Amino acid sequence: MQRLLLTTCLLLALPGTAAAQQARDGSAIAINAKEYYEAPAVNVLVFSNQADGLFADAKISGVEIIQRDQRIATNGDVRLSATPGQWDPMARVVARRVDRAKGVIEVDLEYPDEGLRYTVRTEPAGADAVRVSVLLPASLSPALVGKAGFTLEFLPSAYFHQGYLADEAAGIFPLHPTSDMEATVQRNAASGRSDGGGAEPLPIATARRFVLAPSDAARRVSVASAGEPIALYDGRAQAQNGWFVLRGVLPGGRAGRVLDWTVTLSAAPGWHRPPVIGHSQIGYAPEQAKIATIELDEHDRGSGVARLLRIGADGREIVAASATPSMWGPFLRYRYRTFDFSQVRAPGLYVLDYRGTRTSPFRIDDGIYADAWHASLGVYLPVQMDHMAVNEAYRVWHGDSHRDDARQAPIDHEHIDLYRQGPSTDTRFAPGEHIPGLNVGGWLDAGDFDIRTQTQYAVVRSLVRSWEQFGIRRDTTSIDPQARRVEIHVPDGTPDILQQIRHGAVQLVAQFDAVGHAIHGIVEPDVGQYTHLGDAASKTDGLIYDATLSAGIVKGDRSGTPDDRWAFTSKSSALNYGSIAALAAASRALKGTDDAFAARCLDIAKRVWADEDGRAPDTFKHGNTTGGPLESERFGAAVELLAATRDPRYAQAIEAMLPRLSETFGRDAITALDAIPHMPPRYRAALEPMARRWAAAAAAFATENPYRVPITRGGWAGNGAVIGFGITAYRLHRAFPEVVPARHVFDALAFLHGNHPGSDISFVSGVGTRSKEVAYGSNRADFSYIAGGVVPGMLILKPDFPENHEDWPFFWGENEYVVDLGAAYVELANSAAALAAE
Repeated sequence: MQRLLLTTCLLLALPGTAAAQQARDGSAIAINAKEYYEAPAVNVLVFSNQADGLFADAKISGVEIIQRDQRIATNGDVRLSATPGQWDPMARVVARRVDRAKGVIEVDLEYPDEGLRYTVRTEPAGADAVRVSVLLPASLSPALVGKAGFTLEFLPSAYFHQGYLADEAAGIFPLHPTSDMEATVQRNAASGRSDGGGAEPLPIATARRFVLAPSDAARRVSVASAGEPIALYDGRAQAQNGWFVLRGVLPGGRAGRVLDWTVTLSAAPGWHRPPVIGHSQIGYAPEQAKIATIELDEHDRGSGVARLLRIGADGREIVAASATPSMWGPFLRYRYRTFDFSQVRAPGLYVLDYRGTRTSPFRIDDGIYADAWHASLGVYLPVQMDHMAVNEAYRVWHGDSHRDDARQAPIDHEHIDLYRQGPSTDTRFAPGEHIPGLNVGGWLDAGDFDIRTQTQYAVVRSLVRSWEQFGIRRDTTSIDPQARRVEIHVPDGTPDILQQIRHGAVQLVAQFDAVGHAIHGIVEPDVGQYTHLGDAASKTDGLIYDATLSAGIVKGDRSGTPDDRWAFTSKSSALNYGSIAALAAASRALKGTDDAFAARCLDIAKRVWADEDGRAPDTFKHGNTTGGPLESERFGAAVELLAATRDPRYAQAIEAMLPRLSETFGRDAITALDAIPHMPPRYRAALEPMARRWAAAAAAFATENPYRVPITRGGWAGNGAVIGFGITAYRLHRAFPEVVPARHVFDALAFLHGNHPGSDISFVSGVGTRSKEVAYGSNRADFSYIAGGVVPGMLILKPDFPENHEDWPFFWGENEYVVDLGAAYVELANSAAALAAE
């Protein structure tokens, strides 16, 4: 064995050897120009992605393994527990050094609070292996001995139905966690352990060498230790979003190289990723442009003919169009060709074919956008309704949730999910005191269970725009506010969209009634509740907390259990303006069906505007819960109040804010366009140059990527930007048809429906032949979906890997529904339907 290792080292060291030649011709693992390791069908990223702390551990950091274009491992780093959860601490990157000539990547990291500094070093260890080391400048402190260890996390869904070898012993990866557990002292809530914690999983196997999935080359990985044994854990025993973890404990009393692993991968010379045909899963309107995007492996130099096949009633396929796809060029890690079949207009059922890759069937039809939004308005938004029991036929989505809302948050407190309370409550309530009246209306923000005010008013305004522009009168949902009950698929005689507008406005009004101003939101008091999965009504007891009662004791509508959500109430003028913009908009939509409530909404909006404009603004700011930019929120309030009242004072305010609009037009364009009917002609004229600049920027997307839409690169995927782009394009096209073409609207929807990097799946659950069926909703533990929900979409892992997992819902940056995207999708789909109808 030693002779074999010596021979391998010599082959790597001598420039004239076969190993050196392999490195030069790309068949051996080496660092590429993008600073990650590459071999045929294999990539190893080393801190190309780093935890940003925004939502703690997002499973995109440290040493990461991609095999055959699937990321199967991540978070290779020193951690302070065997199965670290989302809220457990992660090290801070101090420096990253890449030596391509030597094949070495070194990353210096630290845990400042623990006084721990270390280096993770990687280097080639053969044609398809990487040596991973942990270097310590000094020995571990006694407190970290047995606690600090290097972990490499493997995606559970990649290893379901697979086996492993632990040295000579065989094992099978469990479909459901069944680990032996060891009782521990209950951790502090800030550590991320739930109230039901107090136990840690024990290893399911221990060995010097693990071979994972030995029978499956796409998933086969060998990890061997030159020192301490490696333990295999099942992190799902503590949290459903846990991963399989290989861990090596760092030894005490030593410095220098204290961990030495060889990670051997499954390179496959000559392997090419199969083509992906990006296209709209719902199909195309006859007159719109129809361009499929064919995504190819960067080493795939083959060519072929793309065909559009029409499916007959007897199952026979007729070639409706065929051509050699045009070369577009490189983007991210792939090469792209495009197939334009716009000339085909005949309604029918079609599939696309390229070199044996075939799509699912899709339609060409005048009415494809007319019903695309039905599930979003008729299923997803009702499921997200808080303070209501929601039923769908035989299924209960959740009971009447959070009837015990809400307690005043403690002062000077930074909370989870970007909430923070300032140095005072800014209310008449003491910390911990119940604030009456907040247990009405609103939508659960996302896959979790908070009411985020900034989301609430965005949804209300979007729904009002859809109502006013498109006159949506669809009624398939029964919503009874008095009974606090929703029945999906049961009409009640009132347009669903008006009932949703009212439900959102009710929560906003309640905030002003309760404390006199808009609040940041209402959120769970601890991580244990925050990570709750299942029925929202089972998360709290629905009874108002009473500190005079012992835990578990109930007296009337009071309880000694402190499970009530917290309200964060520090004053923010941005939130006030955003909320009254929504209330002014709601007053217009509800006038004629609920005149008293409409008048109440408008009265609050006018009163708060007058108050805010008469004093210096409250500028409390934290995370993404305290409103958007102050001037944008104020602009929105002025526009919505002008549309509701025609009062010239608001028009004057808009005129005064017009000069700064050229700097923020991309963000504020939709609001600016809403004001055109209520402003003098010079206002529209002032917007035209801004529209032309926007159109030029939009046209540039066609040269930046083959999908012709903005593609973002943050830690949260970019479907929100794409939807905003499409809605803005529609409104600009209506206002300036000679400046902004309608095609941007259809490009945005095609992207959402499957014409995007990485796959061809529709990002709107239940919409399109192949759509998101495993997503991050309140039912994510069931590996399921909520029809009409829109996920964030395709996340680009730096530097170049597009990812959206259909087999693992817990990637929130890729798969988490957020309620404002659902409402915005209704608006965008109706925009396309209006254009298609013309």
